[in-house]
Amino acid sequence: MTVPRLTGTRLTLRTAEEGDRPRLLSILGEESVARWWGSRTAEAAVDDLFEPYQTTFVIEVEGAVVGSIQVAEEDEPDYRHAGIDLFVDTAHQGQGIGREAIGLVARYLFEARGHHRLTIDPAAANARAIRAYERVGFRPVGIMRDYERGRDGTWHDGLLMDLLAGELPEPEPAGERRGSVPPD
Repeated sequence: MTVPRLTGTRLTLRTAEEGDRPRLLSILGEESVARWWGSRTAEAAVDDLFEPYQTTFVIEVEGAVVGSIQVAEEDEPDYRHAGIDLFVDTAHQGQGIGREAIGLVARYLFEARGHHRLTIDPAAANARAIRAYERVGFRPVGIMRDYERGRDGTWHDGLLMDLLAGELPEPEPAGERRGSVPPD
């Protein structure tokens, strides 16, 4: 499957390449990212980004890699859907970059890949991420208790959220979006 380059008003999504590993490793080592990325080392997390069961995009702003968004597709006809996950470097958090990336990927998955439902599962305590996902149209489904092990070795709850194709808002015109995106 050929994965297209996706272009938004402020960012571009392209397939991750081996040469992106050092930058992705650096981002996953930032405290504001690492605290939400489970108990794995940053090296193990980067290795996971290149697993064949998923598609990994890097998020570029003005040509610089500022994060990643991953897609795992379930192709079983009776359960067909896609799950997504992402991270954005500290310097670009709170600027709507994650939200724009999610909107681009969601539209691609609905329109080009034929999915009708997407899921995302942030840590239940990650209020910033949850707000960003809600702004794209994701709705809480329920709490998954003791869902993942955190960096501190204890189990933490996750929030399962989903989005149906008809719930994705239309993208804002480029002229209205620039400089007027509320923080995540």
